Amino acid sequence: MADLEKTRKNLENRGFHAHVFATGAEAAEYLVQTLQKTSIGIGGSVTIDTLGVYDRLCAGDNEVFWHWKNRAPDTRERAGRAEAYLCSANGVSETGEIVNIDGCGNRVTGTIYGPQRVILVVGRNKIAPDLNAAIDRARNVAAPLNARRLKRNTPCAVGEPRCHDCRSREKVCGVMTVFFMPPISVREFHVLLVNEELGY
Repeated sequence: MADLEKTRKNLENRGFHAHVFATGAEAAEYLVQTLQKTSIGIGGSVTIDTLGVYDRLCAGDNEVFWHWKNRAPDTRERAGRAEAYLCSANGVSETGEIVNIDGCGNRVTGTIYGPQRVILVVGRNKIAPDLNAAIDRARNVAAPLNARRLKRNTPCAVGEPRCHDCRSREKVCGVMTVFFMPPISVREFHVLLVNEELGY
């Protein structure tokens, strides 16, 4: 069972702003109340989609850029230049490291450079005991599930759901980032830990 409080403390010790929520609904309310009168970029995320915050954020005095909802060719770029960036993580260790894996690179880029505020929403299913386990989770759980969701023709999507270290152009895991601390380019880096299973 994931230890959310231990994870929160270790994230805080590394310089992240960490918060614990009992439910996804509470985390969603926090996002809607916190992200007011700002531009918001959203990275591809089943977690964020599940929370249902997109329409609520758009209803406020915000500019929201999410390529899942707006297919304009420059949406990803505009999301990466927004004041705040919202997505999830593929693995977070109880020791305080954050792991994300990506195909295009826009989602990990948005968490590293550009936005002044980054907010990750992380369900308890994504918390692992240590960094190696968080990396293993990103490669062998999150990436195969996302490849299947996207109907990619990769070994992890059509065969055994684990990383096969393939060289397919359809792979969703060509880029991986590990945060040991927040990047100095980001003014505020928040991690919302939710005591529910969310996303992959």
